[in-house]
Order: sequence, then C-alpha cells, then structure tokens
Amino acid sequence: MNPDVLCIIGSGAVIDPLSLISEMKSLKELGLKIDENLLIGKRAHLILPYHKVMDSHMEELLGVNRIGTTGRGIGPAYSDKAARLGVRVADLFEEQILRDRIKVSINLKKKLLSEISLTEEEQKAFDESYILSICEEVRGVLKNHICNTDIEIQNSLVAKKNILLEGAQGILLDVDMGTYPYVTSSNTGLGGALNGLGIPYSKIDKVLGVVKAYCTRVGQGPFPSEMEDAEGDLLRTEGGEFGATTGRPRRCGWLDAVAARHCIQVCGIDTIALTKLDVLDNQETIRICVGYEVDGKKLTSFPAETGLLEKCKPIFEEFPGWKVKTAGMNKQEELPELALSYIRNVEKILGVSVSLISTGPERNDTITIEEPFVTE
Repeated sequence: MNPDVLCIIGSGAVIDPLSLISEMKSLKELGLKIDENLLIGKRAHLILPYHKVMDSHMEELLGVNRIGTTGRGIGPAYSDKAARLGVRVADLFEEQILRDRIKVSINLKKKLLSEISLTEEEQKAFDESYILSICEEVRGVLKNHICNTDIEIQNSLVAKKNILLEGAQGILLDVDMGTYPYVTSSNTGLGGALNGLGIPYSKIDKVLGVVKAYCTRVGQGPFPSEMEDAEGDLLRTEGGEFGATTGRPRRCGWLDAVAARHCIQVCGIDTIALTKLDVLDNQETIRICVGYEVDGKKLTSFPAETGLLEKCKPIFEEFPGWKVKTAGMNKQEELPELALSYIRNVEKILGVSVSLISTGPERNDTITIEEPFVTE
C-alpha cells in the first residue's frame, strides 16, 4: 500500500496461491498498484487444496488432542516441506518435477484418509489433473512476480536499505522452542525469520522483543497464568482479544515472567516493547507470574515437558493497579506512578529494559523511554 516499499514473500513462508491471487485482485480493484512492487520467493512452498482437506480432517482425527489450527492448510504444507514432498514456487516451472511431487503427495494423503468419507468437493482436491490446472493458472498470474528473493534481500543489505520483516505468532508457538505439540509448524523466532529470508545472523545489531502487559493464547495448550473468570473476560473485551485470522476469542491471563524469560533467552532479546498497558487500567490488583509450583516444588525455568507444564500452578507477585486512564498517553511523565512502578517491576523480573510502551492501537499511542534501534 506504500508506493515506496518493495514487498517480498520470502522462502520461509508457505503461500496459498489462490488466496494470494484473490487478495491481489481485491487490492487492484481498490486502485492499488501491484506490479514490480511484489516479489515472491522461488523457494517458498505452496499450500494446495489437498492441504486444507488434510488440515480439517487431521483436527477431526485428533479429537481431544486437537491443536486448534486455523484450518487453512498451513500445517500439512509444512509437513510436506519437511517430508520433502512439498511443491515449491520454483517447481511451477519444472513440469516433470511438479507432476511427480503432486502424484506422490496425493497418493500418500489418500491412504491416510482412506477410512474417511470425503465430500465431492474434498475428493476434487485429490484429483491430479485439477491440482495441475490450478498450478497452471497460478503460474500464469504470478510468473512476473517470482524471483530469487534471497538475492534481492542480499543486494538490499549491501545497499544499506531499510528492511522490515513481518512475522506472526510468538516463541511459545515455535515448533522447536514452544509448547509442543500446541505450536505452529515453523520457527517463529529470530532464527526462523533470518533463515527464511537468507539474512546472515551477523547483520543483527539489536533485538527488540514485543511483550503484552498480560498474556494471551489462541487454541489449545497449557497456560499456567490463565484467568478463567470474569477478570479474563474483562481483559478479552477491553483488549479486543480475538484471533486475527479466525476471530476466535483468545484465552487471557496475567503476564507470565517464566515464559517471557524463556523467550528472551531463545531470541537474545536486548530490550522490550511493552504493549497494551492501557488494557490494565481498570484492574484493582495486577499480577505477574514469577514461578510455577508442581508437587510442592518451585520452578523458575520454563519446562520442556508438556505434561509437566500442564500441571504447573502459577506463583504470583501482586502489584496495586493505578485505576487511571492511560489510553493514548505518549509521554513517560504522563503515566501514573503506580503504572511506572509496575513497569520497573517488569524490568526487574524479566531482566531486560523496557524501551517502548504502547497505550493504544494508534501509531502515536507510544511512549519512547529509550530509542531501541540506536546502536553504538
């Protein structure tokens, strides 16, 4: 939407090409230019119709052990990638490889779903000729946008251009470092971002972590600091905590310092942006989870075992709420003393400084305590 920005979908992403084409069409109808300002990486993998069918039925087969996915085929596409069955954007231009990949992938999936009754539309998703026709359509529409994006990014680094990476999901949804199996299918942290775009680690000067003033989670999985009462409902309502993709209500809880310290360590976070401070304005008492209790023992490090994490009971420190409206404040001196005290306690408990504070959804609703992107 910014005419001066080059948009790149990198190699670490999985792309639903039909959804992408539909979105491009909608934006063009609004008068936006989509031409050489959009590049699509050759190494990125495609989400095809059979991935979506697999996604919906895998959740069905898992039953009580379901993960709570968006149902958009992301997990099965990443599964194919790891199993070396994936269809990459580059494969659209190599006919024999494309046919072979699709044939093998479809045959395997048919076997997995052999005992499930599929609708006529779902059966169509496993028709090779239908999938190949989609690939032909996609190739025709997107061919002028497709290139080796890691080279484009390297050239931009050499030219010292500004590069902004957009990710989704936090570290606890990382397939390696998260609350497995209640995770997404990729690496969501700094390492995943760099690998997925071909950016060397040596190019990183400083890492800013984004941390809400409380915790949220969408879908299944252990959540020690979760509020399962009216307080949680209040945070959900005032914070607008509903899934961006599915609209599902997010589960809400107090800030979990044990989990946050794990994320800080995994990503090498130097400083944090504390967001949604204003959502706590009406709280009489504010809590931070500083440890877990399991079978009479205290844990202060984040456990890898899912079963152990599910048994963890939060150990809270309590702080008085400020009961003053902070929404829209953009100067540190405007904040009430109790809010400043809470922020200082967050810094002490997490072991990193707070550089930025968000007090609302608008761009100007930000307090800069120290400029996080200035390096020596």
